[in-house]
Amino acid sequence: EVQLVESGGGSVQAGESLTLSCTTSGFTFDEYAIGWFRQTPEKEREGVSCISSRDGSTYYADSVKGRFTVSSDNAKSTVYLQMNSLKTEDTGLYYCVKSTAQWPDLLCNFRTYDYWGLGRQVTVSS
Repeated sequence: EVQLVESGGGSVQAGESLTLSCTTSGFTFDEYAIGWFRQTPEKEREGVSCISSRDGSTYYADSVKGRFTVSSDNAKSTVYLQMNSLKTEDTGLYYCVKSTAQWPDLLCNFRTYDYWGLGRQVTVSS
């Protein structure tokens, strides 16, 4: 059974940092890209950052480049999202998703995922 379990997140002031973790199980970790998507009431779910744990290639949405860093720990089958210099527009429900393939750019741009976690709320206030 495929499982993706997110942890972390919370409420912070603008400019502060948060970390999200996604612990996975039920599939071969390095065969699929893993990504972070976020959703708000005003916007449809968007790909924030995605990573291939096979070769470490990454993708970032323009809105988070230079502020967010995605990484993976293959031994723990876990993906992390370090979020620095948070802005109020980063507020949303963040989901960890598993791709149907290994390419992070396809995952983030075309939502090629088949499993996702329950999500973690990130709230950034001014």
